[in-house]
Amino acid sequence: MKQETEGPPIHQYWFYIGNFPVRAYSTLFLLAFLIGLGVTVYFAKAEHREHLIDHLLNLGPLLFIGGLIGSRIWQVFFFDWGYYRLHPGQIIAIWNGGLSIQGGIVGSLITGLWYVRAHKISFWEIADLFAPGLILGQSIGRDANLMNGDAFGSPTGGNFGLLYPQGTLARSTYGDRPLWPAEVWEGQGDVIIFGLLLLLKLRRWPRGYLFLFEMILYNVERFLLEMLRGDSPRFLFHWDAAQWTSAPVIVLALLALPWLARYEQKGSAAA
Repeated sequence: MKQETEGPPIHQYWFYIGNFPVRAYSTLFLLAFLIGLGVTVYFAKAEHREHLIDHLLNLGPLLFIGGLIGSRIWQVFFFDWGYYRLHPGQIIAIWNGGLSIQGGIVGSLITGLWYVRAHKISFWEIADLFAPGLILGQSIGRDANLMNGDAFGSPTGGNFGLLYPQGTLARSTYGDRPLWPAEVWEGQGDVIIFGLLLLLKLRRWPRGYLFLFEMILYNVERFLLEMLRGDSPRFLFHWDAAQWTSAPVIVLALLALPWLARYEQKGSAAA
């Protein structure tokens, strides 16, 4: 459960413009989006898909908005409803943190599906292009969590781990106890997945496979690292909301792999 904190520590801000704080969380979040979109446009050019670049640039801001809405809805209603039910005024306070990556992906997917149907372009082709940039952006997003002192781990039970400064949610939750660096390891794992996707791009796969590989790898990583998280309520099987999101995504993505392969074979036969 979230707790009110007083006097955010200086590491949560880069600097002030007058009385306006320039927050590390929001600037890193924006940087994650810009770099992810830049990587996507780069691969579109490198793979000679220039006809999609205008769509990518038009779709990017829409995905950002859809992902922002989805990530907040997921965080509020699936991860931390016990807190926000008592503090409804904080629901819109995204500048204090509280954005779920999984919810952001759901929001972006819904937005992307609407866009590709409206413009009659291939969803799976667009999804494959976005996959490497998406996971790289997620890794930068975890840096934002680290700077903000949220998405933290549970106590390690020893004298090793992350010790957050006064004023962070992590410190107000667990005090002086060192915590597992769950968000740091997830960000590092995302970079590894990014590298694996680049290797997978060296061979030809059925359309949509690269995106599904990203979904499987990330959600397996997320499911395992959630065992170390200390900021989320637990439910059946002692799983938290992120694990209950990851498990069905992994299953659905695995089921979609043979379906996409058969779909592409039928398309090739018809051609």
